[in-house]
Amino acid sequence: MFVLTRKCCFKQNSKFPQNFQAWRHYANSAEELEKHRQKVMSKGLPKVKPITGVKHIFLIASGKGGVGKSTTAVNIATALKVLQPNKNVGLLDADVFGPTIPLMMNLNESPILNQDNLMEPLINYGVKCMSMGFLITESSAVIWRGLMVMQALDKLLRQVHWGSVDYLIIDTPPGTGDTHLSLVQNIPISGVVLVTTPQIAALNVTRRGAVMFQKLKVPIVGIIENMSYIKCPACSNKVHIFGSATQSIAEEFGISIMAHIPLKQKITDSMDKGVPIVISDPLSTEAEAYKNVGNSLIKFVNITANEL
Repeated sequence: MFVLTRKCCFKQNSKFPQNFQAWRHYANSAEELEKHRQKVMSKGLPKVKPITGVKHIFLIASGKGGVGKSTTAVNIATALKVLQPNKNVGLLDADVFGPTIPLMMNLNESPILNQDNLMEPLINYGVKCMSMGFLITESSAVIWRGLMVMQALDKLLRQVHWGSVDYLIIDTPPGTGDTHLSLVQNIPISGVVLVTTPQIAALNVTRRGAVMFQKLKVPIVGIIENMSYIKCPACSNKVHIFGSATQSIAEEFGISIMAHIPLKQKITDSMDKGVPIVISDPLSTEAEAYKNVGNSLIKFVNITANEL
């Protein structure tokens, strides 16, 4: 009975061969359409292109604002220069809306254009610096949409005569948006250093930043716990006012805590004066902590080079 039914159905549906051909044509068309879509999408994505003369690029990022990324970036850059005076170090302020590198590096001039119409980075403490803050007045507000910000970022990357740079430290803005995506898609990133405070609210946002970099396949070198503790002025005991939950994120992502930086007025004052603590108080515990981070980056570069 079943066989007869199949035969009857087949006879009744005399258009089956034509329908099958139409379905196969549709399937082929859908496959071609998908191939075309992928081709168009691949053309639309930017190609990773090195910055002329720059060897290794490290992002200082968090996801959360107000955790001390800029302070960390400045001190890491100066620490690298102190550790390896014969190497060239660059510092790029990628926070177009809230540039702070001019203040923290005590640089207030405007960059000049060379004969190739490229901006010459400003230099202090042996570190080459570039920031949107050099191109606008101190009281100016940058009120731009995303496309204009990306164009400005491209100028800070590509239209600067960086010359020979062994380490370029990029101070990124808060969040996980256009700036980070553009940096990762346009230039080869050696690794990212995450910065957070041990407070749960900050750690939750830092976790999102870590997930983003994992999805973008950017190596996470480690995490810095900033404002880790304060020292009691009476007994010098460490007081962890924001808790101590950073270790949980480090374990979650299989990374190490590179440094525990205390909340200390000496660090704040040094930044306000434009003299990083690595320079103003080179033998302090805090300066040594930043130098340890610098040594970790140097080691990371050497290990990566040996693996290639």
